Amino acid sequence: MTITNADITRTYGPFPGVEKVHGVSFDGANVWFASGDRLNALDTVKGEIIRTIDVPAHAGTAFDGTHLFQIAEDRIQKIDPQTGSVLGTIPAPGKGGDSGLAWAEGSLWVGHYRERKIHQIDPATGKVLRSIETNRFVTGVTWVDGELWHGTWEEGESELRRIDPATGKVLDALAMPPGGGLSGLESDGAGLFYCGDGDKSTLRAVRRPKRA
Repeated sequence: MTITNADITRTYGPFPGVEKVHGVSFDGANVWFASGDRLNALDTVKGEIIRTIDVPAHAGTAFDGTHLFQIAEDRIQKIDPQTGSVLGTIPAPGKGGDSGLAWAEGSLWVGHYRERKIHQIDPATGKVLRSIETNRFVTGVTWVDGELWHGTWEEGESELRRIDPATGKVLDALAMPPGGGLSGLESDGAGLFYCGDGDKSTLRAVRRPKRA
């Protein structure tokens, strides 16, 4: 495993009315992040929140190209981002212990914080299709170009980790600066990760390592 220092390209916030950043997602134009009682759409160029949806938003957030998915305690809500309506819910696998959320390969991928697992689930039923074990607490999950990354925040240290989706083995790690946390995580599908800054009302953009 190679550990390098994370290259933080920009910090957003603090945001008014936001105590903590939880789940993070990206819809191709804007970053969405959960802040407890609402979802917020962030214009990453202006650095401003341009829209909010009032919905319970306690942990991970995902986007499947059409809908937003949001963890709210023991359930995952399917949300129409145009209207803000909740179209349906499925049970969350951790029954309240879930953290990160991502969409990939037609499935939802759910991080379970203290169990140190990532579950692949059926987005229609919530059925767990398989589970990947990690060796650190899981705070955020994202897939990009076939790579599975998760955030971790444990014993005062936080990292972005790329793991083998078959074995859970850590392949790369980006160490975040001391004193900060790492909550939600999402890739923009290109060169950046967006991640919540733990207990702070801020969100950071981190450069994704280039592959040879």
